[in-house]
Amino acid sequence: MGTKKNFVLDTNVVLHDYACVKNFQENDIYLPIVVLEELDKFKKGNEQINYNAREFVRFLDKITDEKLFTEGTSLGAGKGRLFIPTRIMESKKVRDTFPDRKPDNEILGVADYLSSTKLGMKTILVTKDVNLRMKARSLGIPVEDYINDKVDNAVLFEKSNEVFESIDPALIDNIYSTREGVDINDCGDLHEKVVANECFLLKSDRNSVMVRYDPFNKSIKRVLKTKDYGIEPRNAEQSFAFEVLNDPSVKLVALTGKAGTGKTLLALAAALSQVDDYKHILLARPLVSLSNKDIGFLPGSAQEKVAPFMQPLFDNLNVIKNQFAPSSPDVKRLDDLQKAGQLTIEALAFIRGRSLSETYCIIDEAQNLTPHEVKTIITRAGEGTKVVFTGDIQQIDQPYLDSQSNGLVYMIDKMRGQELFAHVNLQKGERSALSELASNLL
Repeated sequence: MGTKKNFVLDTNVVLHDYACVKNFQENDIYLPIVVLEELDKFKKGNEQINYNAREFVRFLDKITDEKLFTEGTSLGAGKGRLFIPTRIMESKKVRDTFPDRKPDNEILGVADYLSSTKLGMKTILVTKDVNLRMKARSLGIPVEDYINDKVDNAVLFEKSNEVFESIDPALIDNIYSTREGVDINDCGDLHEKVVANECFLLKSDRNSVMVRYDPFNKSIKRVLKTKDYGIEPRNAEQSFAFEVLNDPSVKLVALTGKAGTGKTLLALAAALSQVDDYKHILLARPLVSLSNKDIGFLPGSAQEKVAPFMQPLFDNLNVIKNQFAPSSPDVKRLDDLQKAGQLTIEALAFIRGRSLSETYCIIDEAQNLTPHEVKTIITRAGEGTKVVFTGDIQQIDQPYLDSQSNGLVYMIDKMRGQELFAHVNLQKGERSALSELASNLL
């Protein structure tokens, strides 16, 4: 246990994680009254931040007593106290530098006031707003990002799609000779290096093989190059993706990679190849506003409003359709699946509260989800459901998420090594030579 501190929370921390006040150990937490006023603006709506605002306000209502606004309310054994100061806490330094009475400046004022009056305790402002962190640093106010759900993503991706060299050629020959695979205990020290459902390449001085560690049979199995609904893998990584996407025992899959690596296309092709095994194929993606326009600015009904956001998913479906002649039975079947509602493409917000049973669920652009949103989606999964998350952690459009705090990497970090989970990182772009060049150089 370190020296006790004071933490001043910005509104965006609460909107990111409504349970945030439980994560500061024995330290005291100050919630400026302006934060409550800002939360009030977010209570209505169906997005995750609206849900978080409501849940936090409900939590405050449960713990509120006469001390909350004066002496602070205890957050429990081993925890600090929560304060909502109502009296004016102003800072001349903040007021002189940032005279506008904006919520951000008032939060800065509370942090600086506590720093100057509570000299025996360090006061730290916590915000996910980069600009506010810059303003705080310019005034010498200690400030931090909210890092409770940040992970070391470098380790996650270094471990993906490994290559093991100097392997005994006889072991590789043995893997080729059996469909059941080779017992992991007969594969040297590989059992110490790989985790459940990890796909990797084994190389010797004369041969090589693509393999996966099957945790259900405790064996190293050869990964075959398969073709799903007209889509054929173009590299080892895509073969690895099909391997875990087609295995019904693997209930949760994460596909990561830059633009053009085929994440969504592979997931959709694999789902369509297993359409007889599931009652429903669902493709969804979060609504991320473009050009600073909220969805409310777009004309039409709810479905018409979300159509532009869903277009990339329809594009992938059209790529699959184009593998066949327009009059082929495969194209007709896809059209019939859509008409019957067995294949649907919709906004992620529309699945809140639903139970997804016997569904092949593909969540695109998952790097724009918070850890809590990812958890909410996975807990929707009923019997016979498989959930696939795809995303590029270098293309995050949400202002308070980054490559270490988004829900996709958080899930990969927490789920890695579980028998029901697999992660494949796609590195080679296959969309076009131009797309790959731009992705690498620009």
